[in-house]
Amino acid sequence: MYFKKYPLLFIMSFVLSTVLCIHSAGYAQQSKISKESVDFLTRTGQAMAEIAESVKPAIVNVSTTKTEKISGTQMDPMFEDPFFRKFFGDRFRRPETPRERKSMSLGSGVIVSSDGYILTNTHVVKDADKIKVTLSDKREFTGKVIGNDPKTEISVIRIDAKDLPTIPVGDSDKLKVGEVVLAIGNPFGLNQTITMGIVSAVGRANVGIAEYEDFIQTDAAINPGNSGGALVNAKGELVGINTAIFSTTGGYQGIGFSIPSNMAKIVMSSLIDKGKVIRGWFGVSIQPITPELAQQFQLEKDYGTLVADVVEGSPAEKAGIKRGDVIVEFDGKEINEPFQLRNMVAGIHPGDTREIKIIREGEARTLKVTIGELPVETERIPTDYENALKGVEVQNLTPEIYKQLNLPAKMRGVVVTDIESNSPAEAALMPGDIIIEIDRKAITNTDDYKNIASQIKTDKILTVLVYRKGSTLFVTIGGE
Repeated sequence: MYFKKYPLLFIMSFVLSTVLCIHSAGYAQQSKISKESVDFLTRTGQAMAEIAESVKPAIVNVSTTKTEKISGTQMDPMFEDPFFRKFFGDRFRRPETPRERKSMSLGSGVIVSSDGYILTNTHVVKDADKIKVTLSDKREFTGKVIGNDPKTEISVIRIDAKDLPTIPVGDSDKLKVGEVVLAIGNPFGLNQTITMGIVSAVGRANVGIAEYEDFIQTDAAINPGNSGGALVNAKGELVGINTAIFSTTGGYQGIGFSIPSNMAKIVMSSLIDKGKVIRGWFGVSIQPITPELAQQFQLEKDYGTLVADVVEGSPAEKAGIKRGDVIVEFDGKEINEPFQLRNMVAGIHPGDTREIKIIREGEARTLKVTIGELPVETERIPTDYENALKGVEVQNLTPEIYKQLNLPAKMRGVVVTDIESNSPAEAALMPGDIIIEIDRKAITNTDDYKNIASQIKTDKILTVLVYRKGSTLFVTIGGE
């Protein structure tokens, strides 16, 4: 009756009462949150904001321009068929001369010195024609590459500027799983983006990103464009350089990887001081210890790393290390995985002496080893011979190549690194082949190769002994 006489008034009263009920419920809900909890969360938020505010000025945007060579337009294989070309000639062949195009990419960097040195990732700046660095205050500078280290994915660039904001470098060895971290960079070109997460794991290796791996894993969102940015701890210290994500979609899926600041610091110092990275070398092939191997080698637990081989004349051989030894400590630190020993040795200055603890035939022994310098890859040999070896690129064998190709320790020769198109050897050789002999003449290094290759006549058919995927075979090169 009341509704029919005053419908509008009834509706307004209903709405007002409903609003009051909702407000009362919300107030009741709010009252359940204690003042202590609100204060704690407020302080936490303020702390995160302070950290972000202090480190953001030292994060830069790095944009690069590269010139890439691309082959001609893809064509149907039918056009390469000899029968087709017999009638139509070369009119439909793809162009032999590659075309060029400009490509642009975005990344991030971290200012580590007030006079312009910046840490970033190698894949951000490698082979760049031009590098533009944009600071947080919108100033732009041209960057110059001081050095690249693809083995760790660390590069150092420099801009011509002074009194720049920096981030203090922290000790990444002290990071604990569960610790709160912030990732700062320029994902998708969005400047000064900050994400928060925790340290999900430390010491991640065998990820396939770089040759020397000891990654910090975090769930702080890292997206394309974050590469080279900073991972900072609660003190606002740089503890990592954001490098890559693990993703099946190309986007963030909760797993990101950062290079530890301690590794980045060693590489950076070497690049700045010497223009290259000087690494320590031990000279052993090592493998993980399994429970079965631990039992066979009389170990109390499955820790350490097993010496599978010792390089002749290496620091390890001089120190008395033998095949079958189990290395359990190096420089006072326990070894649980092969990558730990490899990374530790690499960070030691050549000439320094360290103690190493091994288990041999069930007995513990302590030896002293003087670290050597990791041999660098030899420059590749010119390919302009006018004979059957024209277009074949080779280089000396290095410890890395022995490991990558699983070569016998006594193997000597040169490794084929590339073969040019239309080379007489294209059908007989392939990259990764080890050339042991040429016409029954032994090849032990690139000097032997150069001496022999330079004397081969143009129409000479060669018999070459190569080692390929575990087998030795003769191949012939040259002739029709």
